[in-house]
Amino acid sequence: MDHRQYIDFLNIIEKLKCHTRHSYTSSGRRESVAEHSWRLAVMALLCADEYPEIDINKVIKMCLVHDFGETLTGDIAAFFKTEAHEEKEEKALETILKKLPENYRNEITLLFDEMEAMNTPEAKLYKSLDNLEAVISHNEASISTWIPLEFEENLTYGEENCEWSEWTKQLREVLKKDTLKKIENEQ
Repeated sequence: MDHRQYIDFLNIIEKLKCHTRHSYTSSGRRESVAEHSWRLAVMALLCADEYPEIDINKVIKMCLVHDFGETLTGDIAAFFKTEAHEEKEEKALETILKKLPENYRNEITLLFDEMEAMNTPEAKLYKSLDNLEAVISHNEASISTWIPLEFEENLTYGEENCEWSEWTKQLREVLKKDTLKKIENEQ
């Protein structure tokens, strides 16, 4: 990749630092999409020992690129996202991937195909961690930032995606306890 193409693509994905998510940080400001992706990649890195059979580098790549489409669309909270939103994000992803050399475009496209199919342990781990990172973020934020549906959502979000692995199921249970404790302490 030539230097101009490299910089131009970095300028595109810089928008992930600008677009905020529904979640707030513990300091009370809106979390950026980039911050979510970064911590998601760290989560994957730190559970590598739990999954020696998994290509953790592939999972980290999935975590880093999974929201690339949001560079053009911004973030829509999962509980508000429609099929139309997903299609718009898919088209945005195609648009920005055209800016990359073919080898990178193909690699990232294959990652997205794998994430969408959810047939591999790597895709399943990525998806469960993506869901769990959102729950962790909500638990870290002030409960005053929660909308009413999040009191239930934070107790159940991602359960189905965590079922594939005992470790993610147990992590989900720990987060449920944290949520219940947060609700009890802040009401």
